[in-house]
Amino acid sequence: MKVPFSPPRIDQKTIDAVNEVLRSGWITTGPKTKLFEQRLAEFTQSKKVICLNSATAGLELALKWFGIGPEDEVILPAYTYCSTANVIEHLGAKPVMVDVGDDFNIDIEQVKTKTSAKTKAIMPVDIGGNPCNYKALNKLLSAPEIKEKFKANNKKQALLQRPLILADAAHSVGATYNQKPAVHGADIAVHSFHAVKNLITAEGGAVYFNLPEEFDHELIYKEFNTLSLHGQNKDALAKFKKGGWKYDVTHAGYKCNLTDIASAIGLVELERYKETLEKRRAIVEYYHRYFSDFEWYIPPTFKTKDKESSYHLFMLRIKGIDEQTRDAIIEEISKQDVAVNVHFQPLPLLSYYKNKGYDIKDYPNAYKQYAQEISLPVFYDLTQEQQEYVCSVVSNCVNKSL
Repeated sequence: MKVPFSPPRIDQKTIDAVNEVLRSGWITTGPKTKLFEQRLAEFTQSKKVICLNSATAGLELALKWFGIGPEDEVILPAYTYCSTANVIEHLGAKPVMVDVGDDFNIDIEQVKTKTSAKTKAIMPVDIGGNPCNYKALNKLLSAPEIKEKFKANNKKQALLQRPLILADAAHSVGATYNQKPAVHGADIAVHSFHAVKNLITAEGGAVYFNLPEEFDHELIYKEFNTLSLHGQNKDALAKFKKGGWKYDVTHAGYKCNLTDIASAIGLVELERYKETLEKRRAIVEYYHRYFSDFEWYIPPTFKTKDKESSYHLFMLRIKGIDEQTRDAIIEEISKQDVAVNVHFQPLPLLSYYKNKGYDIKDYPNAYKQYAQEISLPVFYDLTQEQQEYVCSVVSNCVNKSL
């Protein structure tokens, strides 16, 4: 039996939705994308949402919008995908990495020690769909000693009066924190709709704005729309109106808008997302029940009194093993045609960041979690028979290695 890792859910409903757009004659950013933004705002109870061609683009535009650049610092966990740090590098700012806790999320105490006058943003990461401790992070950044350190470089920073909380929430579509969608824990949060995510548009992402009331969210949406279209003050839909051809360019912007073809897929996925989330929860619960019988099993965090995951990943950890043993286990699992993964390699292990002086020895818990972790298949069409096979194969391979 072959078990893939995370194939997208593509059925006739998806195909029909894309065909409808193709036949409409409007395939770039247009009415479907605007509708998708509206539906996402309703789904997350957010003040405003803009859809882009990737979550990465959303992170970079948010940093750019807040005026972050050379001489600035942005704090992020060492345990994340490279895109979280790369966007900071693109703007000439400095990524300041901190270690993570046993739940893979950013260590708030280390954020406190690393915050300086140069700190302009904190980028927590909801690894696997498990929200970080947003209550503690907001409390920290609202503390007088942190606000006194903060040096605003522009009107937006002066209005916020503290570092921006920009959440890399790529994994956490549908996650909750304090009985609300988890995006509300941040000033700005970004979801990913990449092909392996819970909710897909093939490629794509969305930016959620929940800044304090002092901010004009309609204006922010317009600014992001402009930034995402080369700095052009009209999108294709606006230019298509009679007499609407003339436009201006107000910024040296980017090109990262989402198309109506992609949005059509997203609208289908969003409509049935409750069903998707229930299926993923059931898979995760089955895995947890099965592996709980083994002493070597370290359970992932999915639900506490404050939060609930989006069940994006099942990040199995094996007590007491090292990286080499973990890699050997993965090789044996792969021989049985079960596709597994590792989320993620901590940034200081990657050549680019290693060569910039980041040392994995400074992030011992990030390395410990990484060395013990194997991500198991979780996707909507995963059958009960496949789940049983995954559990049998993984447990046999782990038991043989110990």
